[in-house]
Amino acid sequence: MPVTILIPTALQRYAGDRDRVEVEGATVEQALAQLTALAPDLRRHLFDDQGRLRQFVAIYVGDRDMRHLQGLETALQEGSEVTIVPSIAGGLDSVVHADTANQTLSKDELLRYSRHLIMPEVGMEGQKRLRAARVLCIGAGGLGSPLTMYLAAAGVGTLGIVDFDVVDYSNLQRQILHGTQDVGKPKLASAEETLKSINPFVRIERFETHLTSENALDILRDFDIVADGTDNFPTRYLVNDACVLLGKPNVYGSIFRFEGQASVFWAGHGPCYRCLYPEPPPPGLVPSCAEGGVLGILPGIIGVIQATEAVKLILGIGEPLLGRLVLFNALRMQWREMKLQADPECPICGTNPTIKELMDYEAFCGVSRQPEPIMQHADGLEITVTELKARFDRGERPLVIDVREPYEREIASIPHTVLIPMNEVPNRLSEIPRDREVILHCRSGKRSMTVLEYLQSQGYTQLRNLAGGVLAWSEEVDPSVPQY
Repeated sequence: MPVTILIPTALQRYAGDRDRVEVEGATVEQALAQLTALAPDLRRHLFDDQGRLRQFVAIYVGDRDMRHLQGLETALQEGSEVTIVPSIAGGLDSVVHADTANQTLSKDELLRYSRHLIMPEVGMEGQKRLRAARVLCIGAGGLGSPLTMYLAAAGVGTLGIVDFDVVDYSNLQRQILHGTQDVGKPKLASAEETLKSINPFVRIERFETHLTSENALDILRDFDIVADGTDNFPTRYLVNDACVLLGKPNVYGSIFRFEGQASVFWAGHGPCYRCLYPEPPPPGLVPSCAEGGVLGILPGIIGVIQATEAVKLILGIGEPLLGRLVLFNALRMQWREMKLQADPECPICGTNPTIKELMDYEAFCGVSRQPEPIMQHADGLEITVTELKARFDRGERPLVIDVREPYEREIASIPHTVLIPMNEVPNRLSEIPRDREVILHCRSGKRSMTVLEYLQSQGYTQLRNLAGGVLAWSEEVDPSVPQY
């Protein structure tokens, strides 16, 4: 029977750039089998080498997770919609337990918050709860910008922000906390200036550090709510696990290109992030925003959802996104909602948890500790941009393969290179010689190192990675090459 499989943006390239595929199938398994027959490149993103569905991919039939139905054997009806949801990222009592009975609002605050005060759902008591609330925002970037700005405007009394980065020109397309005058400035300093200009009554607590297993519990402990605006899987799992161990609600958001996700994870009240995605994707399989891009407006939409959920939790009103995952597609201007369930087998919030303390999340996610944007030399496998330029100047023409996407090459390129995009490499091995040196490059050296490791697994031996990629070429060889 005909059914429709909805393909998320991150996987559309492997399905002929389609966002939906019509297939025949009486069960989820049959439908996915036909899908991967029509789009073979999708298979490795959905199934592992043993043919098992990957644990960082959720499959929904309608609004139900098939894991809570009959799994791959879940029956489909004619016209059923099957949604692939990969990882990218009733009312309750208020989470604020501070005594507000003796608090008073100043004349200036009464005027500032007057549109809240005349709402019966907020009123004087609600505004006092907002002022007493402590919300920790992980990241002062795309999601953290609208999130913190609206929380500050709403009168949340204390905003903690964890970030260690500096403002870059490439941030300004979406990170509205920062302006052109802030380029080169620590994001925390820029964020505090902006937030104080919005609302001088808000207290900002700055944590200029990486969030790690060593400091996460100490940083999160004194806050009522944690809002996750991270852009990487190790920190996302770290935030989730720390919130579970501390009993904190985790207001989650993630973005990629034109799509976003949002939910509230709170163990004991609903599922946690691991209930949805028990395992992270392998490194390099899911591109970051730096590699795949993001519509500059999108984090504004998802960040505002996070801010809304945080305010609802503070006030104890409405129905938070507990047990629900909201999916937003900006290209279609389409909202969808998926039901989530707590997994009794979850390793941290399940009936018999096996995770009882924070772990090494870089190792868990298989992520290299080498810093971005310019990677360090790796066991003699890398060549510097100055070394490559010297070889070009001597008239040498080694085979240099650019593994970026064609649209990236239009932005900036290194001369004398051949384009074979990363995800086309497995199907174009015949174009990569085994009997001569091959140098690989990308934007920063990260993706090309992943390709190098793949080619090694295919028996290639004469491989080198261009350290720092196009960014290093621009900084050290040719400043006329744009950075992005």
